[in-house]
Amino acid sequence: MIRVLLADDQLLVRAGFRALLDLQDDLTVVGEAGDGEAAVRLTREIVPDVVLMDIRMPRMDGLEATRRIAEDPALSSVRVVVLTTFELDEYVFEALRSGAAGFLVKDTEPADLLRAIRVAVAGDALLSPGVTRRLIGEFAARSKAPEAVPEGLSDISMLTEREREVLALVGMGLSNEEIARRLVVSPLTAKTHVSRAMVKLGARDRAQLVVLAYESGLVRPGWLG
Repeated sequence: MIRVLLADDQLLVRAGFRALLDLQDDLTVVGEAGDGEAAVRLTREIVPDVVLMDIRMPRMDGLEATRRIAEDPALSSVRVVVLTTFELDEYVFEALRSGAAGFLVKDTEPADLLRAIRVAVAGDALLSPGVTRRLIGEFAARSKAPEAVPEGLSDISMLTEREREVLALVGMGLSNEEIARRLVVSPLTAKTHVSRAMVKLGARDRAQLVVLAYESGLVRPGWLG
């Protein structure tokens, strides 16, 4: 059973998510929070598998709440999925840097939301279905050229040439299956390369690999040079 905590300041939004999730045999809502402080407190008390976290909330926004959860060693198993009203919310890329497993727009189809929760628990990157590449490209293009490796992560120089190639493909939003086809290897081999890169770089999950690919300059759609 996948245990989910809902964090959103709108009661009707939480009620809608609860009604959807409680209909699933493998999902259950174990708590609700109406602001960021409550979200962090309840996450520490309940330790859910997934937190559906709204960005804009009172007392503490979802960005800071996500950062606090990601930095707590006792919550290393918790995956935070950021929810945003707009596809190009300026905080989404920063949410990924803060440790979110990914993000979804609130008008995502119910089937995609359910799939997303299960994907997050599995440890895969969750970047809003159907718009992953365009959104990440938008945020990267708006960012300044990288000056340093994101805090807590290691430099990509320790990766092999193939692992750097795989990291770049992860940064472009490709799945393991797509990477396998691109490199003409098996999906298992692609997954192994991704896992090794994650371990070497100290990445919490696949989403942090995406961030590192951009901020290391390995992928730079909007940067000159």
